Amino acid sequence: MADFVQKTITKTAVRNLTTPIANATAFAAIPASVISTNPFGCTSYEVGGVTFDPVTKTRESYGTRILYQDDDGKTTGTLSVRAPSTAAFATMKSEILGDAEMTAAMGGDPVNDAERETYSLTLKCHDPSGETYFVTFTRDLVRVSSYEDDSILALVEAWADTVPALA
Repeated sequence: MADFVQKTITKTAVRNLTTPIANATAFAAIPASVISTNPFGCTSYEVGGVTFDPVTKTRESYGTRILYQDDDGKTTGTLSVRAPSTAAFATMKSEILGDAEMTAAMGGDPVNDAERETYSLTLKCHDPSGETYFVTFTRDLVRVSSYEDDSILALVEAWADTVPALA
């Protein structure tokens, strides 16, 4: 029987942030700046006759939890929301927090549990060497994955050092 032969060594590195990113707007600005300024020097590439941008979003998600509290501050119910964009996230929170029928049904006033909000966005990057790797941002970490060449990690790390929110 034939053996499997390792062909590549892909790596993952994680930077845990000292302070979670404050809100969804501040969070979304970070990967948006990567897409618009291309600080990693990524290049366009072609697959099957289709040209792809140097840096593209592959996944995006924003979540929060709304608590309903009675006059004594006791939680009477909760509602979790997950949205595909910051615009949808803001709309959903606003609609839920302002919905009188839901408030009455839950038996308490709605409060956004901002400390438990979650944000996640993954970028697919194409290095000039031809290597494709991913940079994932969450509220409390940055992950570089599926890279082989350590110079890619060094490049992302040097950029992250210039972004105060990624300390």
